[in-house]
Amino acid sequence: MKTKIHFIVNPISGKGKNELCPTLLATYFPEADYDLVIKKTEFANHATQLTNSSMEEEAEIIVACGGDGTINEVASCVVNTSIVLGILPMGSGNGLASNLKIPKNRGKGLSIIRNRNITSIDTATINGSPFFSNTGVGFDAHVISDYEEKARRRLFSYVQSTFRTLKKFNTGPVEVSCDGFRETFSPFLLFVSNSNEMGYKMSLTPKASLQDGLLDLIIVPKLSRLKLIYFTILFLFKKHHWMKEVKFKQVNKLKIKSLDDTVLKIQKDGGLFVPDSPDIEIVLYPENLKVCVP
Repeated sequence: MKTKIHFIVNPISGKGKNELCPTLLATYFPEADYDLVIKKTEFANHATQLTNSSMEEEAEIIVACGGDGTINEVASCVVNTSIVLGILPMGSGNGLASNLKIPKNRGKGLSIIRNRNITSIDTATINGSPFFSNTGVGFDAHVISDYEEKARRRLFSYVQSTFRTLKKFNTGPVEVSCDGFRETFSPFLLFVSNSNEMGYKMSLTPKASLQDGLLDLIIVPKLSRLKLIYFTILFLFKKHHWMKEVKFKQVNKLKIKSLDDTVLKIQKDGGLFVPDSPDIEIVLYPENLKVCVP
């Protein structure tokens, strides 16, 4: 019986103009052994619809071809099922793919899917909405909000959004509680990570693991301008843990409450997520997503 593999392609991820050539696919997946389907997204959240239809068509492997946002949409559908997630990184950051050591080289990526070396990874939800790499409340969420307003999405655009956000960023007080820990503060950064990379080879949580049953939490309160510069320099050299203001914890669930009842901006796997409540709950679920890896 042929193996059914469906490819969900986001044509505008990363540098855009992404294509998946049927002739190339045939080189790795002979027609005698595989039943292949290519679907292209045309609008926001279309990958979710396409993945759901592929599940109804009994696809055994569904491959997310795009960036972390596309992966999030596809993986959100297949989590807690027997369907295997494949990844062809075509985005700009590609944080989750990099953590899983899945290369951007198209041929190598297809070989990984063909070889079907499958592992199970942890996933998490924020107010019930799945994420797989990281989520954050504070500066990173506001940077993503600015970034998503721009037509061109490149590393330079991300840098521009970072500097624009620095000039206007402000978040009110929040209460964070987890595993007996409770603290009230106004965050510069409140970052929760399942993986050890954010994208672009940058990391706030280099020790995070997709298979340890824990989320890595980093708390950075509001900083003076001088300390902010110092934090940025340390971050670039992966030494931000040197700052006494920076706190790290490992948790399997946590709650965040906006104390001024503001609905907080949140980034989730590199995309903007606005909850419908000032109260936020983040929960980890161990090894409930099957993924093709090298």
